[in-house]
Amino acid sequence: MAIISKVSAQKRPGRYNVFLDDKYAFSASEKTLAEFVLLKGKELTDEDIAEIQKFDADAKASDLAARFLSYEPRTVYEVLQYLKKHEISDEAANSAVSELTELGFLNDDQYVQIFIQNDLRVGNDGARSLTQKLSQKGVDPEIIQTHLDEVAEEDWITVAQRVIKSMHHQVGKLSAREISQKVRTKLMSHGFDDGLSQAVLNELDFEGSEDEQKEALKRQGIKAYKKFRRYDKSEQKFKIKRYLYSHGFSSSEIDAFLNGEIIDLDELEEY
Repeated sequence: MAIISKVSAQKRPGRYNVFLDDKYAFSASEKTLAEFVLLKGKELTDEDIAEIQKFDADAKASDLAARFLSYEPRTVYEVLQYLKKHEISDEAANSAVSELTELGFLNDDQYVQIFIQNDLRVGNDGARSLTQKLSQKGVDPEIIQTHLDEVAEEDWITVAQRVIKSMHHQVGKLSAREISQKVRTKLMSHGFDDGLSQAVLNELDFEGSEDEQKEALKRQGIKAYKKFRRYDKSEQKFKIKRYLYSHGFSSSEIDAFLNGEIIDLDELEEY
């Protein structure tokens, strides 16, 4: 049996040092002092001290976790990692997580639902990217997939259209085939699968009018000419062909350009 001989405040606000029989024994929060009425003269057994220290560790973990959650919603994994970084024991961390889960402040299922809905509203991630981001936050794959399965295809298409909104400005500058490929590449980089990319292309018109396609051919043809103007006519023609083909133009379109049907080839000298 030990007797509390002194309780003194630390420099850290809300923390106190407890002395037993004139020797420092442990530190405790103001909440712990109040919970166990730790005043000078009170007798404590070894069991009492162990209980107090466990309560204090759990309270510290809960306070840290609650503060972490006050900034924005978190997953269980994120909270556990945060507490680990602050050198909270696994036992205290798990106790804090259980407490916050029971109080409704921690809920991975709800977190995923909000995360996905936010992306559908203002984000630019497809299902694959969302899966990767949520997995990094330690969410159970089954929870992720359950909520992704609830999203309608038209909602994904809306997000995808937001991602490629700027691509419409390429009509008349690039061939329809090149725009289509760039659209697919961009959507895949944002986590959309090929099937959805095709659905988006079907929804939107990137073909442009015949005049816009000719304008794109003219623009790219001039670029090719300027790029290869130093070569002799035969090699220049070959390189222009290869350049235009790599940019999505058909053989007939390329021939039309080289035959002077899109722009008088004599005018190219002006560029």
